[in-house]
Amino acid sequence: MSDTLLSTKTGENGSTKSFDPEAFSANLARALESSGRALSAYLKPRENGEEKGRPPGELNEVVKTFTSVAEYWLSDKDRAADVQKKFGKAYLDLLTSAARRLSGEATTPAAEPSPRDKRFHDPEWKTNQFFDFMMQAYLLTTQCANDLVKNADGLDPHTRKKAEFYVQQVTNAISPSNFVLTNPEVLRQTLASNADNLVRGMTMLAEDIEAGHGTLKIRQSAGNLEVGRDVALTPGKVIYQNAIMQLIQYSPATETVLRTPLLVVPPWINKFYILDLNRQKSFVQWCVNQGITVFLISWVNPDKTLGGKTFEDYMREGPLTAMDVIEKATGEMRVHTIGYCVGGTLLATTLAWLAEKRQVRVTSATFLAAQVDFTHAGDLLVFVDESQISNLERDMKQTGVLEGSKMAMAFNMLRSNDLIWSYVVSNYLKGKEPAAFDLLHWNSDATRMPAANHSYYLRNCYLENRLSTGTMAIDNTQLDLSKVKVPIYNLATKEDHIAPAESVLYGSQFFGGPVKYVLAGSGHIAGVVNPPELEKYQYWTNDRTGDITLADWVKDAQEHKGSWWPDWRSWVESIDAEQVPARIPGTGPLEAIEDAPGSYVRVRA
Repeated sequence: MSDTLLSTKTGENGSTKSFDPEAFSANLARALESSGRALSAYLKPRENGEEKGRPPGELNEVVKTFTSVAEYWLSDKDRAADVQKKFGKAYLDLLTSAARRLSGEATTPAAEPSPRDKRFHDPEWKTNQFFDFMMQAYLLTTQCANDLVKNADGLDPHTRKKAEFYVQQVTNAISPSNFVLTNPEVLRQTLASNADNLVRGMTMLAEDIEAGHGTLKIRQSAGNLEVGRDVALTPGKVIYQNAIMQLIQYSPATETVLRTPLLVVPPWINKFYILDLNRQKSFVQWCVNQGITVFLISWVNPDKTLGGKTFEDYMREGPLTAMDVIEKATGEMRVHTIGYCVGGTLLATTLAWLAEKRQVRVTSATFLAAQVDFTHAGDLLVFVDESQISNLERDMKQTGVLEGSKMAMAFNMLRSNDLIWSYVVSNYLKGKEPAAFDLLHWNSDATRMPAANHSYYLRNCYLENRLSTGTMAIDNTQLDLSKVKVPIYNLATKEDHIAPAESVLYGSQFFGGPVKYVLAGSGHIAGVVNPPELEKYQYWTNDRTGDITLADWVKDAQEHKGSWWPDWRSWVESIDAEQVPARIPGTGPLEAIEDAPGSYVRVRA
């Protein structure tokens, strides 16, 4: 180890202190005691029979996928020998380089991290020969593992995609930055604080496993944020509720409003307040300030009693019922609509159903990072095939729902270095309590999903892609998106890994009316939740849609600085600019049930 690790240490408050063997030993004992508490919390539900002893289906998929990769390389002796020779030479070169550096020679690294890789930003990863060797060995191993998958020509595309994903998860997990003795920053802090960081970290680990009832529930934000106090702040009233949703009508901020009200259909996979995070970042509040009467669906956080609720139930008891309620509240038969993520998929389904029934209820539709065709769907496809869906359906049959923690973990795994391992290091190794952050509080505020609904969605959309092909049926009614003639504002985000920009663009061609495709900067959340006042990112527009690739669309697109929100507001007004006096929720034919944000959104999974 370098002298920097063994010298006098500086504490977090700036005070200088020396290594104290007795304090270090005492803190290690306390950390071990807390780790024992964490292990006990993990084992408790298994000992009580709450968790079955069989291996999880995800582990079976990993084994099957890696077996396919191994079979390709081991089925040919020459192929196996070549890859062994290649990798052996790479590691031998690394050892030779390390030996030469020990003797004082200048060497060229065998592997270097990306400048954007935050894991290896500490200077000692390069200045300290031990840590430099560990880093290079890890990066070389990661490169070799990726090459095994990339060059396995016998894999079908889906197996290759799964293998790439699983390799990423494994290599991210074994990074030397994730362990005390091989992370220079953590090791310095451990010696500096006489292992007090490990005491705090193991205490948090035990608390997080207890909070997850035997499953690690990583805290990403301090737990002092509260719905209705710190987030979901836009004033309004719940004017209707049924088994699966509450309908919120927001209080006006202007004397007049657009005649046609707006219905927002958020995803039920997460809670609606991503669109109402705080007063500075609230899309809902901004719409209200722009003179729009906003109605929003707040989905229930279902328990097993609602496990039989279907995709059709969500359509009927969600947007269709909301349209009826809005008509009672305002007298308007038509609404502007917005659907976000899977809420957009449900909205598109609703529009197609209304078209088949020849019911005119919608003036315009806006889709935010939503897919109607899943040919080019994002990274979530790695979880979708017959085997995995069948395993998931088997598990949901027992509980009636998909637990929110499982879906949250799936999303976190798509960016595991940022959303899992960075918090493991910060929380449990450095002992740092995460700061209060509204976006990450929302991200960890998971929701359950009814088994029937989720199974239908996975099979009909991701697996069989029935909506865009015209083979999806709801209420014995076959749906055809080409019969949807309303004007559409179809927003994609450039760095979206859930609803890729290419997928959203490709889906635009299936609608029968005018479609304005807009590409926003950033990703699935930040690209959508981008208030004009922040002056962040940008968006692109192009009149061309239809059968065009994203690359060709971007070539001719016009870039606009800032948020897409004002562009959307102008688009809405171009469709219907008539104004009426502002509507006060709860003063018409429908009495207010409770204040926004309502009670459904407060239920934790």
